[in-house]
Amino acid sequence: MAAMSTRKFLTLNPLSSSPLKQSLLFSSSLNYSTKSSAFGARNKNTATEKLSDIDDNAENDSVPTSGISRPLSEILKELNKKVPDTLVSQRVDNGFSIKYVPWHLVNRIMNLHAPEWSGEVRNITYSPDSKSVSVVYRVTLYGTDAELYRESTGTAALDEIGFGDPVQKAEAMAFRRACARFGLGLHLYHEDMC
Repeated sequence: MAAMSTRKFLTLNPLSSSPLKQSLLFSSSLNYSTKSSAFGARNKNTATEKLSDIDDNAENDSVPTSGISRPLSEILKELNKKVPDTLVSQRVDNGFSIKYVPWHLVNRIMNLHAPEWSGEVRNITYSPDSKSVSVVYRVTLYGTDAELYRESTGTAALDEIGFGDPVQKAEAMAFRRACARFGLGLHLYHEDMC
């Protein structure tokens, strides 16, 4: 089963030696303290002055966010990069060799390049002849400018032997395909054509 990501937020380490980080922490504590202070007007001006000093220094020393809360264009650019060959697996299906990235590695790549993603199973359908199961999976990316989702399906035979149950296999396939619609591992679908 694919893990679901939750939204993450930037936290500053109060023990950091960066003057900008210390100023941010100091000024934010001033802003919160002015609400209950009898000297709110005076403290508010001091906090405003500190914030303007931070704005002046922000160009020289920016706080790194480790990729959290980026525009979708930057996230998609990262996801469209070629997956290293060391992460690609290969299996034989009906006499054809198929290259793919295992779902757990796709999950880790998504966490690295698009940490604010989420995924969900939208539908599970068993075939009328009870020989296969299909899963519809949706992956949503959250950027600073927009949200974007892609859905895909995966199907597995109910009588297929091997690791995992058929629903799990179909979900993993649908998850990988939905991520490929964002560009992750998409080059594997076109390698033989080049």
